[in-house]
Amino acid sequence: MSNNKVLKGVILVGFGATSYGMLATFVKLAYHDTGITGLPFTPAEVISSQFIIGIAVLLLINALRKKKPNALPASRKDITQLLITGTSTGLTSIFYYMAVKYIPVSIGIVLLMQTVWMGVLLEMVLDKKRPSALKTAAVFIVLVGTALATNLIQNANGLDWRGIALGLLAAASFTTTMFTSNRIALGLPSSLRSLYMLLGGAVVILFFALATQHTPFNYDIFYKWGLFVAIFGTIIPPILLNMGFPKTGIGLGSIVSALELPVSVTMAWLLLHEVVSAIQWFGIGLILFAIVMMNVNFRKGKG
Repeated sequence: MSNNKVLKGVILVGFGATSYGMLATFVKLAYHDTGITGLPFTPAEVISSQFIIGIAVLLLINALRKKKPNALPASRKDITQLLITGTSTGLTSIFYYMAVKYIPVSIGIVLLMQTVWMGVLLEMVLDKKRPSALKTAAVFIVLVGTALATNLIQNANGLDWRGIALGLLAAASFTTTMFTSNRIALGLPSSLRSLYMLLGGAVVILFFALATQHTPFNYDIFYKWGLFVAIFGTIIPPILLNMGFPKTGIGLGSIVSALELPVSVTMAWLLLHEVVSAIQWFGIGLILFAIVMMNVNFRKGKG
């Protein structure tokens, strides 16, 4: 694999992860805003607008995409698998957006990053592979880093348990998405894979919106915040990550995608004025170190 190809992959994954990192701050800002009804925007409104706009843009991208002469169409099996995988994408959005309604964004992103040890656990169960000593040590470091990054001792009675539970559910759902999306329909263009996954997620979002939206739907969300959360949540990241990971490999790509954590915390600090202590930054550093540590065995240019 050429150095230029790897560098291109690093840039693509880096921008995709950075976009994801900005997302929760925009969601939190949307919760603090109101539409023409005078009521704050709800999670159902934010998530629905994100998926509707995202699907519309991806439909347009796929319609304009230049098809390769020998490209095979998506099979029924590919479409079915992507739709099913997309349900976990929808659940991740629901759990994560609900979590940051109850807890700070800087805490929510740390909980989402528990995908590090959840991925190791899932791999152990499904592939019947015992984790190496390196991975086990990295998981321990992640748990210590999480305790510090969430300021667990000081915040033991101050954090809303609903936000903690939802954050961990988001991490579990995101782990499922990452584990399955890297194994199915890899021969399809990234924009087409992203579209089918969004359509699968939209089904879950629809049921969530019907169950939780108890006030008239505030359509102001589409032009106020819907475009922001769609761009940074369902358009840019999936396409860039799907394009970048084949060029970097899973190992290097996982390290670069960890940019999501410091970007999310920094955005929350800058725009939401959340207080992030030195001990929390140290905990975040430990989590990033563990991610690098788990992927140090990649060969140059390969995952």
